[in-house]
Amino acid sequence: MTTELPPEIAHFVDRESEGAQIYAGLEEWTAPDRPFPVVLWGPAGLGRTELALRTARTLHARTGARVLSADLDRFRLRGELDVGDVLGQLLNSLGVEALAPQFDARCRQYRRMTAGEPLIVVLDNVRYASEVEPLLPPSGAALVLVVSRGPLHDLADGTALEIALSPFPEPVALELLSLLVRDRRLTGDPAAAGELARLCSGLPAALRAAGAWVRRNPLLPLPRLLAELTEQFREKGITEVESLWDETYRELPPTSALLYRLLAGVPDISLTREAAAALLGLGGDACDDALQELNRAGFLDIRDLLHREDGRVRLPEWLGDHARRRARLDAADGELAGAQRRFVRWVLRQSQRADRFAAGRRLTVAEEVPPVEGAPDAPLEDPETAVDATVAEARKLRAARWLYDERHTLFACVRLAAARDWDDETWMLGEPVWTFFLDHPHQADVTEVFRTTTEAAVRAGNVPAIVRTHSQLARALWQSGRTEEAGEALDRAAAGARLLGGSKRDAKLRASVVEFRGTLNGVRGDWAAATRDFEESRALHRAIPNPYGEMLLTYRLGEARLKLGDAGAAVELLDLAHRTAQELGRVRMTGRTGLALGRALRLAGRTGEARTHIEAALTAARARNSDIGTAGVLDALAQVAEDEGDAQEAEEHRSAAAELRGRHGLA
Repeated sequence: MTTELPPEIAHFVDRESEGAQIYAGLEEWTAPDRPFPVVLWGPAGLGRTELALRTARTLHARTGARVLSADLDRFRLRGELDVGDVLGQLLNSLGVEALAPQFDARCRQYRRMTAGEPLIVVLDNVRYASEVEPLLPPSGAALVLVVSRGPLHDLADGTALEIALSPFPEPVALELLSLLVRDRRLTGDPAAAGELARLCSGLPAALRAAGAWVRRNPLLPLPRLLAELTEQFREKGITEVESLWDETYRELPPTSALLYRLLAGVPDISLTREAAAALLGLGGDACDDALQELNRAGFLDIRDLLHREDGRVRLPEWLGDHARRRARLDAADGELAGAQRRFVRWVLRQSQRADRFAAGRRLTVAEEVPPVEGAPDAPLEDPETAVDATVAEARKLRAARWLYDERHTLFACVRLAAARDWDDETWMLGEPVWTFFLDHPHQADVTEVFRTTTEAAVRAGNVPAIVRTHSQLARALWQSGRTEEAGEALDRAAAGARLLGGSKRDAKLRASVVEFRGTLNGVRGDWAAATRDFEESRALHRAIPNPYGEMLLTYRLGEARLKLGDAGAAVELLDLAHRTAQELGRVRMTGRTGLALGRALRLAGRTGEARTHIEAALTAARARNSDIGTAGVLDALAQVAEDEGDAQEAEEHRSAAAELRGRHGLA
């Protein structure tokens, strides 16, 4: 039987899942006169061709079907494919000596020779679905394996099985590396082997290049070998695929090439559709076009964008270095800095909007950022414009979830702005981080984010920002048990507060510092001092006047009274705070005051009323995706169940709370 396959590579690992998809799809294929098309796509270096050949060999061994293959790049002249020449090669492989001179006649020859035949056709380096259609044999017993940079959505009217290849996970990468390199330096140092595998990002071509590098340098110690290989990969790329990636890049439209370079400038985060448009700065339509072109080139996988409302894209790690190398060669002066500044300000604007929509109009210091040119806003709607209360509530929760979903982008922008010495943007980003932090107080990195924003406020010399950021840092510090450092941060906030003017905002800031001092006293266990601070702060808010601040301090006073054992006074204060939070439309504070009121009612012996308020707080915490907040409410609900004599319900709530805390590494 005919086969045109090259020798098998020495070491082939993994890809069982992809192979299983192909074999299952072939079993289910029922079209009598059309082959089963499979598209293996992704950028060069992922082992697409090797998988296609492996599959062809396996099926040839099982069925005896003839195997035909063609590398379409060998039939391109100045980028244009001559499909007639490809047909000529396939017909010669089928034993046809007298080729028809015209393309249509050659197509008829090919169809006559392949109709109904069991065939395996491997087509490498396909760029468009239109290149494949004339090469499809009219046979339901045929399999066509197409190797492409990107997906081919038009192939076979969408019936093709499309498989996007991914890099190897680390265990598989180590398996391949151990087969490629039988060297005591690696077998005796598993940590170094792991570092080498991670350097290759799971890319088969990189692992093979690294293996060859190790074999060629048998005397180099591992630290030097890894250092040299790291420099090679980062600065020059992987020799085996760099020229192919360069070729793909050069074929991109200018806007797509620009977005490719810019995506490498926002490492370690994935982007929503709107965020990518902000980075590009040319509007949503231009960004969508660029994303599609990058997908066709195999540089991006946009399936997540297509299948999820909040889908995201991210430049694969192994392509990031290539994009940065192209940026060094091709970027215009200030291209990346301008895009990063635009992106940071866009994230700041969206975060400010989400903050205001989720938490309402509260004490803020930063000016609101206007719309960013060429960067459409995130799809968030203002609750204040909703006529229906249910709609307004849903919008508030959507904004809170946006802050949660975009937390990594928000933190990354704080670090990026600080690295670029954009001090104003840095400290301004701390304000929406604060609203996120109140719902997720044990989120990793928040303390360092607040430290960064505080340092930026000091460098900027903005006194209100200095007061606010030091107060925020103090809370993050005491929540992590560092009360002495928190006290020092509050001393700096108080010193700044003495320099404030006489505006209403400045008066709120002074009252806020006193509130923070009271909360820290409570953390230290001095609830009598905390009560005095809260009373002083509430009086300052009344004098402004500031209804929200007065409500907040009434809540603080209620909690302090509860800690001092006066459940009756606590119920009265917390009931007032809860009703006021509802009247003001403050969703998060409604939940917090409701929980505190429920706890006070329980201690006052009013268990039925307590359950009602605590269950409402549980619904609110879950709606905000606040795991830690939900755990606290579950603890309170367990106490209520215990008081009611339902030990099983109490245990279920405590177990659920422990599981939520466990997700965040908390006891």
